This record gives sequence, C-alpha cells and structure tokens, in this order.
Amino acid sequence: MEEKARIMDEQAVNRALVRISHEIIEKNKGVENLAIVGIRRRGVPLAKRLADYISSIEGVNVPVGILDITLYRDDLSSLTSQPVVHKTEIPFNITNKDIVLVDDVVYTGRTVRAALDALADLGRAKTIQLAVLIDRGHRELPIRPDFVGKNVPTSREEIVEVRLEEVDGENNVVILKR
Repeated sequence: MEEKARIMDEQAVNRALVRISHEIIEKNKGVENLAIVGIRRRGVPLAKRLADYISSIEGVNVPVGILDITLYRDDLSSLTSQPVVHKTEIPFNITNKDIVLVDDVVYTGRTVRAALDALADLGRAKTIQLAVLIDRGHRELPIRPDFVGKNVPTSREEIVEVRLEEVDGENNVVILKR
C-alpha cells in the first residue's frame, strides 16, 4: 500500500485531542462523574492522552479503562480461526457513570457497536459518548461520534491509518491507497 496523503501531523493530532478534551469537559459540565474507556488498540493511548489533558485542565484525575471487543465483533469468523483475546481492564464500576468511549477511527460503526455490547455486559452506564480522532464516513449502522478530531471523506478503497507514538513510534494520520 502506498501513502496517498498525510492528513495530520503530530501537532494536529495534539491540537485535536486538546480540543476534544475541552469539548468533553463542557458537554459533561465538568468531570465529576466521568470515566474514559479506550477500545483496544489505538483507542487506549488516545484515551490516556485525553485523560491527561482533562486532568491538566481540571486538576482532577479521570479514571481510564481498556476495553477488548474481540469476542463481540460480528466479523470474528471471517478474521481468523484463532482470535487473540486481550484483557479488558476497567478498574472501576461503570454503572451510573458518564463514559467516554474512545477509538482512533470510526468507519462503518461496527467496532463501536461491539464496544457498546461489551460495555453493556459490564454494567449500565448513565451515558456513553463517543470520541474519535478521525471520522471517515461510510456508516453501516446508526452510530455518530459526539467528539471528532477531524472529518476525512474517503473512498472505500482508501485506508486511514492513525499512527501513535505508544504503538507505532510516531504521531500522525495518513491515507493509504490499496
């Protein structure tokens, strides 16, 4: 696959996360009942970064959890015969909490649907809001993020790749051509 365009550099990623942090605080009228849950893989470092920004703004530590959705996916059988399941690590009770679910890219909405199912098995949150770095469109389900770093119209032949320091050793977002 070849890189077609670099749509966010490190500064743009950081600016988007700072803006989303302010939007989360504003929408929730503070952070009193807030918890952030990152969807494994790249949603996790984004969730931790958002929590750090919110902490620096509000002076309050917001709990962060890690959600593995592997067994909740509706395409599991087409992915692999031996799925690798990682641990969900949510060290707090989600019941009656305002949860911000974090992922890197929203595309069809199916990952988010799986995450909602996984969260429902853990308790009944007061609210669940969705924060994504990139919204690329092409929804197959009626799912819409509450907080978006950047809207990027794409074709189905393109791939949006979010690269994060914690996973990839760099911070940027690119569009790849198949």
